[in-house]
Amino acid sequence: MSSRRTRWSQLALFLCIVPVFCLPATAQDAPEKHGRKYKAPPATSHIEVTVLKKFNGKPISNAAVIFDATMDGKDQGNLEVKTDPEGKATIDVIPTGSTVRVQVIATGFATYAEEYQVTEPSRTITVSMVHPQEQLSSYQDNQGKAATRKPGVQEPVRPTKPAAKPPAPVPTPQTTPQQPPNAPDTAPKQ
Repeated sequence: MSSRRTRWSQLALFLCIVPVFCLPATAQDAPEKHGRKYKAPPATSHIEVTVLKKFNGKPISNAAVIFDATMDGKDQGNLEVKTDPEGKATIDVIPTGSTVRVQVIATGFATYAEEYQVTEPSRTITVSMVHPQEQLSSYQDNQGKAATRKPGVQEPVRPTKPAAKPPAPVPTPQTTPQQPPNAPDTAPKQ
């Protein structure tokens, strides 16, 4: 009877251990139920912006090109890229099908801003920068107004010659103090 018990206990032990070792093998085949599904990122477009001076067509280096993208009413963020010596700024992370506001800021030039619909995988944009113009007013005709100030850093005009020095004081001759003629003699006598 004792051998029967040991056999039954060994069999019970074997039946408990075998499923424990088989669980990891079956768990690998089961689909993952936790977490969220993987969603591939949207396709992106290659955008190249060339910044040129309008009056001579030469490139503007180190201009700030700001990309502000929105897609389906959701803000996709904004990025700033500086132009290289050829006046080019490129970016490859804007989702295809989004609306992009391109803003260009360069020293000595009026700020440029325009919205573009990016539907193709590659887009080339050329921006011609102009010098600043007079501030516009909604109360008067603004057509053909030229700038009243020159482009560049606007500082007040200061005189370039040094200020005149004040005249030097005229030296006065040194005199010894004298006693008044009717004053009593206060010097001690010997």
